[in-house]
Amino acid sequence: MNILKTLLSALILSGAFFSTLASAVVRFENNTLILSYVVAGNDLYNVKLKLIENSNPMELTLGPYYKYVEGTAIPNNTPLFSGNVLSIPVLRSGGVSYQVQLDYIEADGVFRLLEPVHSLESSTEGVLCNYIDNTPNNQESLTITSKSEWACLAGNRMLTANGIPDHEVGIFPNPHNPNMISEQSVSASYTLSPTETSTSTTLGGPAGVIAYILNGVKVDAGTAGTCNNSGASCSLAGGGGSWSIEALGQTHFDFGDDENHAHVQPGGQYHYHGIPEGFVTKQGGNSSTMTIIGWAADGFPIYARYGHSVADDSSSPLKAMEGSYDFVSSASESRPPISMYALGTFSQDWEYVEGLGDLDECNGRWGVTPEFPQGIYHYYATDSYPYFQRCVKGSVQAAAGGGPPPGGGPPPGSGPPPSQ
Repeated sequence: MNILKTLLSALILSGAFFSTLASAVVRFENNTLILSYVVAGNDLYNVKLKLIENSNPMELTLGPYYKYVEGTAIPNNTPLFSGNVLSIPVLRSGGVSYQVQLDYIEADGVFRLLEPVHSLESSTEGVLCNYIDNTPNNQESLTITSKSEWACLAGNRMLTANGIPDHEVGIFPNPHNPNMISEQSVSASYTLSPTETSTSTTLGGPAGVIAYILNGVKVDAGTAGTCNNSGASCSLAGGGGSWSIEALGQTHFDFGDDENHAHVQPGGQYHYHGIPEGFVTKQGGNSSTMTIIGWAADGFPIYARYGHSVADDSSSPLKAMEGSYDFVSSASESRPPISMYALGTFSQDWEYVEGLGDLDECNGRWGVTPEFPQGIYHYYATDSYPYFQRCVKGSVQAAAGGGPPPGGGPPPGSGPPPSQ
């Protein structure tokens, strides 16, 4: 089977490689393979190749091209034309990366596919495989030393930690979070060869831990807080209502979270609902660099806030990533009145809108990063909803027993009245 021909046929139908890549290094549009950058000798070009329909083996003809000015930055994964062979390091489709070569047949004036076409496997082997941190704490709410260790062994990334943060935290207990941070026994094992899938798996809370930050503190973006349909009965911890209260992005309920968008569960587990600002700062994160902060349950990495404006172009400027969620177009009639609780108060107030932002429904995308210059699927912690991913796109084993529910607010039934 001509793998690439099948691949390109699918792209013809879809119109482009990804909705999240407005101007990729390599993309396919209207039967044209657009190579934003091609190195030929000492020069850098923008090249378009036109597909010859029904050609077998697949062939393309040279279309318009132009040469960049000297000194133009060359991104990672830039195609190379040398010895009459055009080598494309990464060609993406359907969640799979391919390595492709086209032979230029000068007599016919065509580029002909060289087979076989190789698919590239994702591997995180060698990245942060010896991460060890022991950070003493001498804070009003925390005097326990933070301990975390990541190691790579037999195809897996292993975490051993005590769940204690390694940065400044807020005051716990506090009036809205009556729990004290305590030492935990944390262990996890994630694959070093993550596989991107076409489906998503929801994790968090009782469904299982979705991710850990490098310091061994877990990510748990949702809450156990709920309201009933009328909104008259709300609980911030273990409620039985139908409407799930969000920890962030709403002003009606206070979960007692600190500046790291974190608070403490009844069992003493400190955990993050949003960007762990103190940890990002400790890692040197800022607007001029991509900062890896953790690993998701499927084995893919998590970055904080900033990514390249063109996902597969390492020379493109960094920007704050935006989630692709918006308020539902029409609120359910069974929802508590918006006059009582504004849109954004509940998880059900949000819906995924493909292409609205930079990321997919799991707050991730495929692209290049400093640790993975050839590209990898990865997640982001963002300032916009959903803040942290609520699902994973990679293969995961079924989670069994995710520990206590993601509570952390006052006792059941003590939710405050709606803001006026």
